[in-house]
Amino acid sequence: MPPEELKAAMLKLGCRTQNDLAEAIGVSRSSVSLWLDGKVGVPRPVAMLIRMLVNAQRRPY
Repeated sequence: MPPEELKAAMLKLGCRTQNDLAEAIGVSRSSVSLWLDGKVGVPRPVAMLIRMLVNAQRRPY
């Protein structure tokens, strides 16, 4: 998941800060910072989780 996709996902999920996303998915804020800066890739399971959360937001219940 490239940093641009992660930023877009944060907006769609209503995460205003790195800490908001970190708390929502159970990781440290520093991990989110590294992903957004492109210094470290988002681990595949985390990317899958984020994409599933974004897709769940789109579904009408």
